[in-house]
Amino acid sequence: MKQPTLNISSVERVKNISPEDFVENYVKPQKPLVIEKLTEDWPAYKKWSLDYFKEIAGNVEVPLYDNRSVSAKDKFNEPHAQMEMKDYVDLLQNRSTEYRIFLFNLIKEVPELQNHIKIPNLGVSFLKKLPFLFFGAEGSSVFMHYDIDYANILHIHFEGKKRCLIYPPSETKYLYKVPNALISLNAIDFNNPDFEKYPALQKAKGYEAYLSHGEALYMPEGYWHNMTYLTPGFSMSLRTLPRSAKNIGKAVYNLTVMRGIENIMRKIGGDRWIKYKNELAYKRQHKRINLD
Repeated sequence: MKQPTLNISSVERVKNISPEDFVENYVKPQKPLVIEKLTEDWPAYKKWSLDYFKEIAGNVEVPLYDNRSVSAKDKFNEPHAQMEMKDYVDLLQNRSTEYRIFLFNLIKEVPELQNHIKIPNLGVSFLKKLPFLFFGAEGSSVFMHYDIDYANILHIHFEGKKRCLIYPPSETKYLYKVPNALISLNAIDFNNPDFEKYPALQKAKGYEAYLSHGEALYMPEGYWHNMTYLTPGFSMSLRTLPRSAKNIGKAVYNLTVMRGIENIMRKIGGDRWIKYKNELAYKRQHKRINLD
């Protein structure tokens, strides 16, 4: 008997692309794309590695996140630990760890790194001051989520390999979204999903991309994403503002109202609030399945 699997297809790939083609065929219709040779003329393509960051940014203290369940003790996006970069790189290279660097602007701490990247000419305006970096060990995985600001994202991977599982906003109804949050249920392992417990996942239509050193994944605004490091490595994201007025409104709401309410409710309700939201996400999802 054939085992159930996620309903995913491979993201389209190109070697290079013109600004006109990128905007017309991917940005406007909001379709994902992998650009394989986007960074080959960047100094970062040859310079950047874990060892290089250990050398140039070894004393920088970095915020770390792991895969622990959401807790009322933590504020929205609050890191779980801190460590100097040199010690973190040693951890990545020599031991198994769930600690990840998430949404960190290392270039702000080490301005020299700005000279190693080139803002791509793809027909859209990337925010030059927000080149966020992400690091992870082999096997570490980022929970399924979408970004608070609804940005269009160019996610560029360096060193090793990474699996990216992404879903358009239209599939939110099947992804067990937690209320007043940007995540699906933490208990779901998207690398080995339990379809008996989470049957709606089979209905969601998504995409998969495997990234190697220097390759870039374009994720349109509001796309859900789950990233798994197949080897120790790191990535950089460039972003643009949302194009649609509707998504701009959602971004403003998320950054102000939603985040504020969440921090207040965690103080008032504690872990009972987190448990209530998770149970509600599960109940809502199965109610939708029955209505389909």
